[in-house]
Amino acid sequence: MPYLVAAVVLFGVLSVLNLLLTFGILRRMRADAAAGPQAPAGAGDMFALKPGATVPDFQAVTTRDEPVTRESAAGVVAFFSADCDGCHDLLPSFLERAGALGRENVLAVFGGDEPETVAELEKVARVVQADRDGGAVSRAFQNEWTPALYLLGEDGRITGSGARMHELPLHTLPVPASGNRR
Repeated sequence: MPYLVAAVVLFGVLSVLNLLLTFGILRRMRADAAAGPQAPAGAGDMFALKPGATVPDFQAVTTRDEPVTRESAAGVVAFFSADCDGCHDLLPSFLERAGALGRENVLAVFGGDEPETVAELEKVARVVQADRDGGAVSRAFQNEWTPALYLLGEDGRITGSGARMHELPLHTLPVPASGNRR
């Protein structure tokens, strides 16, 4: 009988502790919701390579069989994924702004199998499919987050990074031959 009483008391104490922890979590969630939207956890670390870092050499081939190296990738390097809702939300504005930069200034790395999206990207960028190149570009940039945008200088150094085009210092890119840069 004493074991049964001890078990019931222990169960009661654990239940009260569980209830207190649940209330604490709910209170924290309400406080976070009241504080408004914030960057995702770890967002400050979403770019392993920061501006000023040098991207290691890499070689890849675009969907149009064009060779791509670190030197030829100078300009905007964008990483997208088929299973990323944020990527799909960003795509229309990216296509518009990338089109104004000139295809030679934009490299899009796409992970997944969405031929329609790849075709849209091919209109404004050189496209590397991450699955096809074995992830060489992603490894060079140490990229594990999508959408992720980098501005790569001709010297192989990152001059800017962000999750949206307006976060990049695009004024440093050469004006395309057509002169229609925005």
